[in-house]
Amino acid sequence: MLNISHKELLSLKEKFKNKRIAVIGDMMLDSYYKGKVSRISPEAPVPVVEVDNEFSRFGGALNVAYNILTLGGTPLPIGIIGDDSEGKLLKKLMRDTGISDEAIFTDKSRPTTSKTRVIAHSQQVVRIDKESTAPLSKSIEKKIIDYIKNDFSNIDAIILQDYNKGVLTQNLIREVIKKANEENKIITVDPKFNNFFEYKNVTVFKPNRKETEDALSMKLRSDDDISIAGEKLLHNLNARYILLTLGEAGIALFEKGKPEKRVPTKARKVADVSGAGDTVISTITIALAAGIDIYNAAYLANYAGGIVCQEVGIVPINIDDLINAVKEELKK
Repeated sequence: MLNISHKELLSLKEKFKNKRIAVIGDMMLDSYYKGKVSRISPEAPVPVVEVDNEFSRFGGALNVAYNILTLGGTPLPIGIIGDDSEGKLLKKLMRDTGISDEAIFTDKSRPTTSKTRVIAHSQQVVRIDKESTAPLSKSIEKKIIDYIKNDFSNIDAIILQDYNKGVLTQNLIREVIKKANEENKIITVDPKFNNFFEYKNVTVFKPNRKETEDALSMKLRSDDDISIAGEKLLHNLNARYILLTLGEAGIALFEKGKPEKRVPTKARKVADVSGAGDTVISTITIALAAGIDIYNAAYLANYAGGIVCQEVGIVPINIDDLINAVKEELKK
């Protein structure tokens, strides 16, 4: 149960306001073509989708930045785009939304990471990906590291958002974590498989069940398995907190020298789990930056993730929706 008073809950909006959160990682564009199918193509045995709606949204680390914005914070996304139409569209979306693009660098050697989904009658027909997963060039890597080091005093917290698309190189990860610890800054991680064990000495390390199973080569079939995995991650990564997300089973929270804690998920009608992990890492980071303790931050993050799962597609959490939903829970 959330250990926070009604008065403290209502003050969240003011506490979150203008918290400056750097989001470093793989910036993506999510595009959608929606329509209907009434015939099969004469050119090949495939459906012809007659498009009646198309739109684009933030994906990847930019969706995390967008969640920070809708929670009332000030996001600073740091990453790369390509010199292409998708990159130009991402920058336009950022300008239209009020998210700074000053730390979005253009790399002409690679495309903007994009995912285009074709949907007919609410069923995804095909997804088209454009990406390069090669590590960043040394010159672009240096630009990012130099930018981060020069801007640290104005940052309240840092999120490392990894999708294995090449932005978070081993060197970049180490440099950012080292600098964050020197400056006593909160640093949180949403990892993927490739660099999983590079994220040592961070504030919060937040893998999901599958990522943990893959990294540790073990199945998490029971509560005992989850406890063993959490303790292994604490030992191997020397993180202050391990936040293991377990889907419908909630969150397992681990801290050195303290008993494991569980944050249960409130039963909800799940429409789409896409983007829930982005919402969780965004909420827990801004909550910690606002001075909220780890358990209450995890509770709020878990609740926020549950709220966005009720929506179809990748949508951000809104601070008013979060406060109102938790307020209703506290009345029970």
